[in-house]
Amino acid sequence: MRKIVYFRVLGALAVETDEGISRTPQAPKLRALLALLCLNDGRPMSAPQLIDALWSGAPPRTASTALQVYVSRLRKHLAHAGFDGPGLLTRPPGYMMELAPLSLDLHSFESLCLRARELRAAGRLDEASGLLSQALGLWTGPALADLRTVVALQNLGHQLDEKRSAALEEHAETELLLGRHKLLIGELYGLIDEQPMRETFHGLLMLALYRSGRPAEALMIYNRIRRVLIDELGIEPGPRLRQLQQSILERDAVLEDRTLAHLAC
Repeated sequence: MRKIVYFRVLGALAVETDEGISRTPQAPKLRALLALLCLNDGRPMSAPQLIDALWSGAPPRTASTALQVYVSRLRKHLAHAGFDGPGLLTRPPGYMMELAPLSLDLHSFESLCLRARELRAAGRLDEASGLLSQALGLWTGPALADLRTVVALQNLGHQLDEKRSAALEEHAETELLLGRHKLLIGELYGLIDEQPMRETFHGLLMLALYRSGRPAEALMIYNRIRRVLIDELGIEPGPRLRQLQQSILERDAVLEDRTLAHLAC
């Protein structure tokens, strides 16, 4: 029977069979090489690119030979894991991975988010929220959490984390549009603790609190991020967040509408 091997980068790097058996390489260089190739799925990476990334710009003189050894070891590892597909290919100007559709969790995440946006644009908010929850459920921690010592993967990890943050914003916005502000408050408190300078999360929490009959707490959240921004960066919150604070002070009736007009921070 054909086996499916799944590759996960939305958290620590992981390789699993469809039976849930871990086949993740243990050697750090093999894990880093696999992550780089998976994130460039279908696009060749040249040997110099891989060498520069794997050794963070300071390769040894034997790097070319070492790369060939790592590629050979990774091919054997994937074959032992039961990987049944084109796999790790030699393609000018170097190497590339060719993965089965949706066998990489990042691809599944992006596909779900794209469909959710289409549903939201069509007014099918409940379905959109469900797909965003499903997409966010694929995450197990910061992207490539175990490979952040590799500079190239650290940068890629931050880029992937930003995709998660954007999806979290979209999910919270959709829940607000559905009128589920009370259920959203706990999640948003967690998000502002996780990202204390992200104004959009604070704005979403302020609106959720206001719509839940807690305007004083909403204003406290504004004061909290204002202090953080002044202390850390010497700047005030952006104009949209300041306008939201003013609207809360004035008890603007527009804030009760199921819109997001005050939130594009």
